[in-house]
Amino acid sequence: MEKDPYKYFRVEVAELAGDLSKAILRLEKDGSDTGQLAQILRLAHTLKGAARVVKQRDIADLAHAMEEALSPYRDGRTPVPQQSAGALLVMLDNVQAYVDGLPPVSLGNGSGHQSEPASSVTFRPDMADLNAMLRIAAEAQASLARFKGELVTLKTLGQRINLLSQIRSGSRRQEEKGDPGNRIQAIGSDLRSAFAGLERSLLSEVDQLGRDLVQLSAAAERLQLVPAETMFNMLERVARDAAQSLGKQVDFQGLGGDLRLDAQLLTTAQNALVQFVRNAVAHGIEDGDTREAAAKPATGRLTVEVTRRGRHIAFICSDDGGGVDMAAVRRAAEAKGFTDNRIEDLDTEALLELLLKGGISTAGTVTAVSGRGIGLDIVREAALRLSGEVKVRTDAGQGTAMELLVPLTTASLPALQVEAGGQAFTIPLDAVKRISRIAPEDIAGTAHGRTALYDGQAVPLASLAAILDGRADGSESSRTLPALFLEDANGMAAITVGRLHGIVNAVVKPLPPFTPCIALVAGSSLDASGNPQVMLYPDALVAAAQDFHQSTGEMRSVPSVLVVDDSLTTRMLEQSILETAGYHVQTAQSGEEGLKKARKSRFGLLLVDVEMPGMDGFTFIERIRADTHLRYIPAILVTSRASPEDRKRGEEVGAQGYIVKSEFDQAAFLASVRQMAVAS
Repeated sequence: MEKDPYKYFRVEVAELAGDLSKAILRLEKDGSDTGQLAQILRLAHTLKGAARVVKQRDIADLAHAMEEALSPYRDGRTPVPQQSAGALLVMLDNVQAYVDGLPPVSLGNGSGHQSEPASSVTFRPDMADLNAMLRIAAEAQASLARFKGELVTLKTLGQRINLLSQIRSGSRRQEEKGDPGNRIQAIGSDLRSAFAGLERSLLSEVDQLGRDLVQLSAAAERLQLVPAETMFNMLERVARDAAQSLGKQVDFQGLGGDLRLDAQLLTTAQNALVQFVRNAVAHGIEDGDTREAAAKPATGRLTVEVTRRGRHIAFICSDDGGGVDMAAVRRAAEAKGFTDNRIEDLDTEALLELLLKGGISTAGTVTAVSGRGIGLDIVREAALRLSGEVKVRTDAGQGTAMELLVPLTTASLPALQVEAGGQAFTIPLDAVKRISRIAPEDIAGTAHGRTALYDGQAVPLASLAAILDGRADGSESSRTLPALFLEDANGMAAITVGRLHGIVNAVVKPLPPFTPCIALVAGSSLDASGNPQVMLYPDALVAAAQDFHQSTGEMRSVPSVLVVDDSLTTRMLEQSILETAGYHVQTAQSGEEGLKKARKSRFGLLLVDVEMPGMDGFTFIERIRADTHLRYIPAILVTSRASPEDRKRGEEVGAQGYIVKSEFDQAAFLASVRQMAVAS
């Protein structure tokens, strides 16, 4: 295979182009920022030198033109005009076009250029991670060197054993001559001592080598993950270009950029986010005059946030625009041939679902940014590839939030390592609002259970050991313990633990399919010794602590089960079996009714049919997993469908069990329920 002479040049250009784009966008917002100006000049000079080394004159000339364009403003007395920054961005696009072997775009003022997203997320490995890998590898090599030294000692001991064997063979003759065998005893004692020392040394070296290899593996896994912030620069450029082409002003902000995720997941999500951003600029954020008339700042605000939600990752694009024009959605649906008489009767949620199906655009004209109605088709395709779900929330006059929620594959995030009941666990650090030590006198008893104070406010208090056991444990109340104050969308709770082990960077992976009893479990990782370690779900911990509080210090011992099935016979049969076994049971005859009941009451398990009129069981569980308050409830599909495809679909939507009605066995059914039901 022919060697690529530009291999390293391509890598360097990608890095320089990313840094240049970020600096130019900052300079465009503030032309008097001399720091960004100096940064652009340094980067352009580096690019020019690299291009000349590989004899790419066109790229070198473009980099030189960048320097020349900024020269009049080098002294800082005159701010860089916005149009100059726009021209710099077009020059940068031409650089990338040359590198990609594409024809360059024409130079202009930068107001109409529409940047397209890269086909994949590119990034440079973090130097701290690389240095950590090199350090761990060096330590592992040192351990191996010491191990080899011990092998030399082992060889010497073998020689002594041979000598001892020779002496023993002649011991009888020596005994006849009156030799007491002192020499044999001395050698034997020496061997015992040497073997004991060697055993300790080898065990120590093997343990250390094992730890080094586990850390090396974790560091390598982290290198496979990409910081979410690698997308933000490109998305900001998309927002900027779309806004300029439409005569609008937009301020972009990226949040959650330190979360590291699988590169393939980010690449697919990025395609959806590009459409989210363009949609927000084209349909959400108003022009300056309209915003001023509505008493809003002339510059619209657009935020892209990447956040972890238990066993899912959420990509959220929100704006402070005018919200979705529901009347325009109705008109667009009718224009596209959706002539259902019920269109006028559809509520906001139903209209938004119709919009997400694709093929509908509320834009009056076709532009480079919008109007063809295919943007949401791309979003829907990305969601399908990632087994995710798209949601839209809109508030007239206040803005819109579009969200892509996908199952967690692999992620790296800071976590707090704690101990409870002799076992170690991790809890995502972003959910921990405060860590303090709580003495018995700091705990207040109420009619509803124990509480602790957080900024003067009483919050429910429970021990992690008690939550994991499902029952109250008062043994810890007599001594001072570490307490974590956790917060979720439903409120706050204090969780006491046995010990704190510190903060770790956990590479978290999802649990295997159909893993039972996962209501409290967000995923798993390996500790420094290579042992599996469970990451707990903060939302479920808060909910469990609130259960303790509401039930006077004890978890309600009998779980509640919701049976969702359109068959009266099946509902009655399952209800009878479960109530006989001591469970509280509610039933629903449709997915829609089941959702309403799940939101009104707290359940420890959902038993769901697949084939139902309206919302089927797969969709029902998808809705449950997408709901912040319900996503941790275990679910079992009970259905007549037994194909491998259906089982796989159940696994993909988040069911933890799958029971085929034709194979129904009461004992096995109750065993599955006991295994998965969480006290509610």
